[in-house]
Amino acid sequence: MAQGADSTVHDVVVIGSGAGGGTVTKVLTDMGIRVLLLEAGPMIQMSDFKTMMGPSDFWHRGAGEAAELYTTGQTAALNYSASFAANTVDEPYTVAPGSSFRLFRSRVIGGRTNHYARVQLRYSDYDFKPKSMNDAGFDWPIGYDDIAPYYDKVERFIGVTGRPEGLRSAPDGIFQRPAPFKVHEELVYRACARLGIKATSSRHAVITSPLNGRPACIYCGQCGRGCRFGSNYASSYVQIFPAMRSGRLTVVTDAMARELVTDASGKVSEVLYIDKTTGAERRVRCRTVVLAASACESARLLLNSKSSRHPDGLANSSGMVGKYLTDTVGFGMSATVPYLRGTPIHNTDGYGAHLYIPWWMADQHNRLDFPLGYHVEVGGGGFGMPTLGFGAAAYNRVEGYGLPMKQAIRESYGGITISLSGRGSMVPNEDCYCEIDPDVKDKWGIPVLRFHWKWGDSELNMARHMRESFRAILETLGGTINQPGGRGGGAGRAGGAGAEPDDDRPQLGPGGGIIHEIGCVRMGDDPRTSVVNRFCQAHDVPNLFSADGGPFVSHADKNPTHTIMALAWRTAEYLAEEMRKGNV
Repeated sequence: MAQGADSTVHDVVVIGSGAGGGTVTKVLTDMGIRVLLLEAGPMIQMSDFKTMMGPSDFWHRGAGEAAELYTTGQTAALNYSASFAANTVDEPYTVAPGSSFRLFRSRVIGGRTNHYARVQLRYSDYDFKPKSMNDAGFDWPIGYDDIAPYYDKVERFIGVTGRPEGLRSAPDGIFQRPAPFKVHEELVYRACARLGIKATSSRHAVITSPLNGRPACIYCGQCGRGCRFGSNYASSYVQIFPAMRSGRLTVVTDAMARELVTDASGKVSEVLYIDKTTGAERRVRCRTVVLAASACESARLLLNSKSSRHPDGLANSSGMVGKYLTDTVGFGMSATVPYLRGTPIHNTDGYGAHLYIPWWMADQHNRLDFPLGYHVEVGGGGFGMPTLGFGAAAYNRVEGYGLPMKQAIRESYGGITISLSGRGSMVPNEDCYCEIDPDVKDKWGIPVLRFHWKWGDSELNMARHMRESFRAILETLGGTINQPGGRGGGAGRAGGAGAEPDDDRPQLGPGGGIIHEIGCVRMGDDPRTSVVNRFCQAHDVPNLFSADGGPFVSHADKNPTHTIMALAWRTAEYLAEEMRKGNV
C-alpha cells in the first residue's frame, strides 16, 4: 500500500533532473507553471563541488581495492561523481548471454550534467535524415530547421564556446570566445592542415564571459568534478537552483520512480515512487508527466507500468519501448611526441580540450565502407593536474618510494603524449535493446533492465577508419604510436563489442561505455512504429511526455546533450501551450 498520498494534483511532474529534466523544469517555471521534480538521488549544494580536489583528498589515493573496483566496472569513477553514481549492488542490471553492455547512472540533482565533458555540438541536417541522405538507419519526423531555434535558445542561456566555420558537419551556433589552443593541440591543428583535415576550436558548455550572473571560467581544468563557481553548465546550478528560488518548483529527492499509474481513461493520474531513505512507497497525483530519467531508465519505468489497458507496458502499443538502443562508437589512439620532451612545465589546464576535429568527409560517404561519420576529440596531452577516475593517468599508480618514485612521476608527467578519441555515429539495429529481466529486482523490489547488444559492420568499419586516420595525424605531427588502438579516449570509457579474431578491424568495448545511450522511446509520426510524436508526446497517453535521450531516432557523431536540451525546450513550450488549451 502506497503511503503519503495527498489530494494535491500537480500540474507537471518531471522525473529526472539531468539535461532534459533541468531544461523542462526551468522553461516551465519561467512560464509560470508549477512543477514537482522527482530525483532518485540526493540534493547538493554549490559547496559540494570540489573544484580543486586532488588525489591527496581521497583516503585511498587512487590505489588498492577501491581503484580495482573501478577498473573492473564494479563501482563508479574515483572522483567527484563516485559519491553520486548508482550502486550496482542496490541497483543492478543484467546483460543477456553473448552481449556486452555497461550502464552508468548518476544519482544526484543535476544527474550526469554535474560531471559530463561539456561537449556541446549541434546535430547536422543529415543527422536528422540519415535514411534519406545516407541510406542508413531511420529518418526523424523533424529536421534541422525545426530544432535550430531551440539550439539558439539553449546557447544564449547556458553559453557555449566555439568558432564559426561554416561547416555542414558542424553547424555554427551562438558562440562565446573560445580559449586558445594548447601547445600539443597546435601540433594537432597543423598536422590536420597538412592532411587536408579541418580542425577548429572545441564547442563546450563553458562560459568565457560572464552570463546571467555566472562568472567566466578560470581554467582550473576540473570540470568533471562540477564547478562551484557555476562557470560551466550543469542543470543543478544553472537551471534547477534558480527554478527553486522562483517558488514554482518543489523538489523531492531520493525518490525512485517505480510505476506510472493510469486512470480509467488511460491517462497517467499518479506517479508511484520509493522513498529511498525509508523504503516506503509514496504517490503523487498529476495532470501531466515528463519522463527525463535517461533513455534506459525511462524505458524501464514504462515497461514496469503495466495494467489491463497497457499489458505490455505504458505507451507501448507499438512494442517499441526499449528498442533500437544506441551508443556512440568510441576508439582511441595515443602517441609519444619526442619534440615535446624537455618542454618547461607550464599550466595547460582548461575546460577540457580546446580543439576538436569535425567530420571531414560528410559529402564523401560513397567512398567509405560505413555510411555515417565521426568527430575527433583531443583526449589527452599537456601538463594536466593529476587526477583520479575519469581521465586517470598512469602517474597516479606509480610504485616505489622517495626520489626514484618522484623521478618516475615526473617522467610520466612530461607532457610528451598526445591522444585522440573518436566519437562516431551508430546505425540503429534490432539486436540492441533493453527489456525487463524476468527474475532480477533492485533493492526496492523494482524489476531491472536486461540488455542485448551487438555492433554492426558499419561501426567496426568506422573504427578501422578511425585507427588509420589517427595514425596519420599522430605520425604527421612527429609522434610514435604507443599502441594500435585504445578504449576510446581520455575519459576512460569504452564503446562496443568486438571484431572476429581474424578481422583487421579494431575491437570495440561494451555498449554503453561512452555513456551516450539514446533511443528506446523513439519519436515518429506513425504510432505503429514509434512511442512518441514529433513533440515527444506519447501516442497512447496524451498527458505523458519524454524529455531525455529516449525519443532519439538515430545516433549522430555528436555528443547528445545539446540535442536533448533543445528537444526538451521545444517539448516544454509545446506542453505549456497544450495545457493552456486544455488538451492535457
